[in-house]
Amino acid sequence: MNDKPNLGALFGAASEASTFLGLDSCSDLEGLSAPVAILGAPCATPYASVGAYCRNAPQALRQATSSLTANIDRHDFDHGGRVFPDAGRRPVDCGDLTFEEHDAAGNRERIASAVSTIIKKGAIPVLLGGDDSIPIPMIEAIGAASPGQKFTILQIDAHIDWRDVHMGEDKGLSSTMRRASEMEHIERIVQVGARGIGSAATTDYEDAVSWGVKFVPAYDLHKSGIDVVLDNIPEGSNIIICIDADALDPALVPGVIGRAPGGLSYYQAVDLIKGAAKRGKIAAMDFVEFMPERDVDGLGALTFARLITTALGVLVRQQ
Repeated sequence: MNDKPNLGALFGAASEASTFLGLDSCSDLEGLSAPVAILGAPCATPYASVGAYCRNAPQALRQATSSLTANIDRHDFDHGGRVFPDAGRRPVDCGDLTFEEHDAAGNRERIASAVSTIIKKGAIPVLLGGDDSIPIPMIEAIGAASPGQKFTILQIDAHIDWRDVHMGEDKGLSSTMRRASEMEHIERIVQVGARGIGSAATTDYEDAVSWGVKFVPAYDLHKSGIDVVLDNIPEGSNIIICIDADALDPALVPGVIGRAPGGLSYYQAVDLIKGAAKRGKIAAMDFVEFMPERDVDGLGALTFARLITTALGVLVRQQ
């Protein structure tokens, strides 16, 4: 017998989720009134050799929450209460942006425009990727929509993304933090979770250190705890959190292209998000680089979607 039972039916949930956690949808950003807006972005700037290899992630992450849609108001032990304590101030799911394989500039513009609108509506953008080129236009848009403000980036990733150009492209997923470092509104970058052999050269790492990046590799995090990260975020900071799925251990999230042992646990990632929210205000988040085609029995989608769920609960509580 190969048919899998619909376990979500035990809780009265639908077999499929059209929105993340079954939250209300908002198809028109101009009418946005929620405190947090979830937005799917299949890709921004793909490399020609692989294309938009994470394009199916947003829907896979939504589907991973299907079994919880009927229990959204139940007790959540990661928050000590309901995920969203005020039913009138829940996040909304704004669906997926249009992606064109051969129009990277257009993809970036659509992401930037949507993020800018979300911020102007007083909401926090939470982007579901898609590959790690997505944060570049997101971070640019945050600066344009927040004149005069300075931001700290907390990047949680197995890789440092400081390559200048790769395959002739300077706005791809390997260049995210280097491009962010060039933006006037970014005053601080804290990068946690790097491990193993990545695509960066030693000179890329040295460039990052020279710029002022504070690195906490995965080994140091496991050895010293999260305070070694959070101590680098000044009180009162405006914080952008960029989370790559491969930051977590592949035993928890196997659906990534760069599996490497030694990644973060779920609760280490949770504590980093909660800790950042105590240090300052989280202005935006992205969750990228989940590849459902490489997942194992939906385990990675479940874990990553659970982390997103917890992050959403943190965001509505800081309003």
